[in-house]
Amino acid sequence: MKQLADLYKRELLENVLPFWIANSRDEENGGFFTCLDRQGKVFDTDKFMWLQGREVWMFSMLYDKVMPNPQWKDMALLGARFMEKHGRDVEGNWYFSTTKEGKPLIQPYNIFSDCFAAMGFGALYKIEQNPEYYAIAKDTFDNILRRRNDPKGKYTKNVPGTRPLKNFALPMILCNLSLELEHILGSEKVNQFIPEVLSEVMDVFYHKETGLILENVLADGSFSDSFEGRLLNPGHAIEAMWFIMDLAVRLNDPALAQKACDIGLKMLEHGWDHEYGGIFYFMDIHNRPPQQLEWDQKLWWVHLETLVFLAKGWQLTGNEACQAWFEKVHTYTWEHFKDKEHPEWFGYLNRQGQPLLQLKGGKWKGCFHVPRGLYQVWQTLEKSPAFHSQPVIV
Repeated sequence: MKQLADLYKRELLENVLPFWIANSRDEENGGFFTCLDRQGKVFDTDKFMWLQGREVWMFSMLYDKVMPNPQWKDMALLGARFMEKHGRDVEGNWYFSTTKEGKPLIQPYNIFSDCFAAMGFGALYKIEQNPEYYAIAKDTFDNILRRRNDPKGKYTKNVPGTRPLKNFALPMILCNLSLELEHILGSEKVNQFIPEVLSEVMDVFYHKETGLILENVLADGSFSDSFEGRLLNPGHAIEAMWFIMDLAVRLNDPALAQKACDIGLKMLEHGWDHEYGGIFYFMDIHNRPPQQLEWDQKLWWVHLETLVFLAKGWQLTGNEACQAWFEKVHTYTWEHFKDKEHPEWFGYLNRQGQPLLQLKGGKWKGCFHVPRGLYQVWQTLEKSPAFHSQPVIV
C-alpha cells in the first residue's frame, strides 16, 4: 500500500495544492478566487463564503497535521481576514456570496456557508491562537444549532405545513463538524451532541426496506412518495458513512463502523453505472425519472468521497469488498477526473466519462474535495500497509 499512499501524497503536495496557491489568491482584496479555468486563469471574481471557509480549513488543517508550512498558514490567514471583514450580516449569518471587494451579493440563505465558516475558523484557531477566531467558530456553530430546524428561515420557498420535509445534508455535515470543533465546543458538549446526529443519519434517513439512505424525509421521519422523498444522492450517503466511521473510532464502537461500512457499500452498489462506470449523481428509489436533469453526470466529489469511505471501511472492518471496490473506483477516478495535461482535476463528466466542463473551480467546486480526498486516502493507506492487515478497531 505504500506505493499507492505515495501516489495520493504526491498528487496532493505536488499538483493540487500548488495549483490553488498559484491561482486562487486575491492579492488586492484578500480572500480567494475559485472560478478558475483549466489552466488556472480566473474567469469570474465573485467569492462564495462556503468555498472561502473550505479553503481556510484546508490550509489550516494541512499546516496542523502535515507540516508547519508558512505558505499554507499565509493562505489560511488571507481567506480568514477577508471572511472576518466581509462575510457576515449584522445578525452573524454568513452571506452566500460577495463581490471580489467583499460587497454582499446573495443573502445568507444557505446554512452551509455557516458550517464551513465554523469549520475554517475552528481549524485556523488550532494554528493561530487568536481569540477572535475561537469566538467566530463558536458563535457560528451556536447559530447553526439555532437555525437547524429551519435552515433557510425567511428564504425558504415552501409553503409551511403542506409537505414538511427535512434534508439529509445538515445532519450529515454536523457529524463531521462536531468532531472538527471539539477543541472549541468541549468534549462534554460533543458527547451530548453525537447521539442525536447519529440517530438522524443512521435511523431517520435510513430506508429499512431497501437499506439505502434517503435525501429527504417527512418531518416525522416517514417516507414521502414524491420527487424529493424518493431522491437518492449516493455520494452524499457514502460521504456520510466515512463521517460515521470517524465517530465510531472516537466512540470505540466497531459495530457502528461495520454498520456504516455495510450501508456505504449498499449505496455504492446501487449507485454504480454498470454500463459506463462511475457513480450516478442522483437516482429515484423507485426507479422513476429523477427531476434533476444532471442525474446521470459523474461528479468529482462523489468519487473522491467514495475512495475515502472505501479506504476507511477496509481499515476499520477488514471487509474485502472495500478492497475490490477501491481498486475499481480508484481506476475510474484517476482515468477520468485527473487532467493529464494541466494541474488539478476535472469536476464534471457526462455519463460516458468525458469532461463536460473544462473548469477546475467555480461556484460549487473549490479547494476542498480533491485535496481532502487525497489527504484522507493517503493518511488511511499509510496506516494500513496491506489490505489484509488486521482492522484498527478491535
